[in-house]
Amino acid sequence: MTPTVAAVAQLPIELSAKDKHTILENVLEALRKRFYSPEKLNGDWLAAVDKHRPLIESAGSTDAFEQTVSDLLAELHTSHLGFFHRNARRASSRAALSATYLADDTDYGKRWIFQDVHSGGAAAIVGIEPGNILLRVDDRDIVPPEHPVFPMGQQTRVEFIDNHGRQQTLSVDVARPKGKKLHFIEPTLVQSRRIRDGLGYLKVAMFPGMVGVVVANEISKAVEQLGPVESLIIDLRGNTGGGIGALRVLSLLTPSQVPVGFALDRRRVTTNLDSEKQDFRRFSRIPSSTKTLWRLALKFAPTMMTKKPIVLQTEGLGKKPFHGKTVLLVNRHTASAAEMIVAFARENNLATIIGEKTAGRLLSATSVKVGNGFRLALPTGAYYTWKGTVLEGTPIEPDQTIEFDWQDRRLGADRQLDYAIESLRNNAAAKVGLNTPRQ
Repeated sequence: MTPTVAAVAQLPIELSAKDKHTILENVLEALRKRFYSPEKLNGDWLAAVDKHRPLIESAGSTDAFEQTVSDLLAELHTSHLGFFHRNARRASSRAALSATYLADDTDYGKRWIFQDVHSGGAAAIVGIEPGNILLRVDDRDIVPPEHPVFPMGQQTRVEFIDNHGRQQTLSVDVARPKGKKLHFIEPTLVQSRRIRDGLGYLKVAMFPGMVGVVVANEISKAVEQLGPVESLIIDLRGNTGGGIGALRVLSLLTPSQVPVGFALDRRRVTTNLDSEKQDFRRFSRIPSSTKTLWRLALKFAPTMMTKKPIVLQTEGLGKKPFHGKTVLLVNRHTASAAEMIVAFARENNLATIIGEKTAGRLLSATSVKVGNGFRLALPTGAYYTWKGTVLEGTPIEPDQTIEFDWQDRRLGADRQLDYAIESLRNNAAAKVGLNTPRQ
């Protein structure tokens, strides 16, 4: 998450000059105490604080105050960092619509073009498709670099050019009330199908939940429904991460229990990391039922209390026919826990990676109160692969780069998926040729 005012919704509060000064100081103090990379809080950052402070403390409205604080946080150039009020009622396209987009020149000028539209999400429900060109949200013209935001708990009018060149206006139900809380319409988490004999396709939209029991079970069920397949495409395009449920996909890549990686806060980073990590406790099994989560809590409570790192390790699900014949489809929106999968496959040579380079956003984060109902979301730890790679700020390059072609997508083509299918077909044919005795 990058600093943004996407959550602002005409906040009904007033702030005095003293309030603004105090909140800013609380933000700076929280960063000094908990920000994962303290070396970033010197030099240019201190100059940025001096530059932005007058604008922040003299902001004429609450919305302007939130915007100017977000502008300051943007100077840290890191993900999982944001500033918002507890009464915020707007969200990004990714969260509200289960959809992502990219900017490009179109016949309508510079516009946002939908790239990933997850089935079952709010955008997909009303018929928005990849390749659609966004024009307006609630009659407001949206032109990059401004990102659209969507009011929670309401219907939003979205105007766009569909893939037949027609201008459409649809009402999107962004979030549905449930009790006193608002919940986004969750997309279909897992989909699978046979593309042809011997080739399976598995798509995972996200990994909700801290432990991810539900999504892990759905992944296993989807793979079982595929039946025996000799090769597998795992589609992580548009998957912006989540929790430990990603371990189930990681475990599909290898038969054994293999260490994946761990998160370290700034106190734990040492020069002896290679030797110390051998003693970190390991998490290597997602339970099959949420009813047994209490056992996990008991098992890992002492480790969590001391804030010692926990190594994620694959579950050891046994040999699969598609091992060594797996493709990961990724794009610029593949992030966080989904990037853990891509990095693990790359380090252990377990899959071919096809698509666009990933987002390079993988940190552990939390949020803290900073006064007057405001909260600061900040990264508190960096994720390390088992071999020591830090992914934050370092997108993973695919083995074969196939860019998203939105104009082809408007015609119904999916070049990235087509390339993955052809790649597996060619590899299978090559192996058959190698194993055929010469006459």
